[in-house]
Amino acid sequence: MRRCVIVGGAEIRDYAAVRAYLREDDYCIFCDCGLRHREGLGIEPDLIVGDFDSHECPDTDTETIVLPREKDDTDTVFAAKEALRRSFVDFLLVGVIGGRLDHTLGNVAILLLLRERGGRGRIVDDFSEMELVAESSVNVEDRFAYFSLLNISGTARGVTVEGAKYPLRDAEISCGYPYGISNEVLSGRRAVISVREGELLLIRLRR
Repeated sequence: MRRCVIVGGAEIRDYAAVRAYLREDDYCIFCDCGLRHREGLGIEPDLIVGDFDSHECPDTDTETIVLPREKDDTDTVFAAKEALRRSFVDFLLVGVIGGRLDHTLGNVAILLLLRERGGRGRIVDDFSEMELVAESSVNVEDRFAYFSLLNISGTARGVTVEGAKYPLRDAEISCGYPYGISNEVLSGRRAVISVREGELLLIRLRR
């Protein structure tokens, strides 16, 4: 099954870093002013969605879904739901971090939406990549400068981190105390992170 890439309108400065995550067979959905990233990313849309309050609706043969400006879903949330409806399960989101904090937090929450509906997602920006850690363990290689674990949903229990400067064993991380920030992978090792109950947002910071 092809992966779905959703392109939002947040600023991308390091196009080369983001392009490194793209694949030739990706199915690409551009959201509204995310269209300004076409040249920088070197990809073209398979689907365009948006209410076009921040970008002119393009005159193109590409499939386009024009949304009302007054709606519950943001353009990016609609894109994720539409891709799920089309049976995609693997997602990469770019151009969704930065600028307005409300949009940034809302876009991070899309990772929860995808997980709740049987999908899996990753967010990539100029500096980092983000994904959820839940029932399956996740590795962090030492090519990353730092990694952080943040709770964005309830309380995570049974948190274990091995192979890192600050290890954890059967710990608990809640939304109210973010003590999982700026950990480091031990040189020549890889960190292994697991969560027995709940989920955590893992942010890997590139060097």
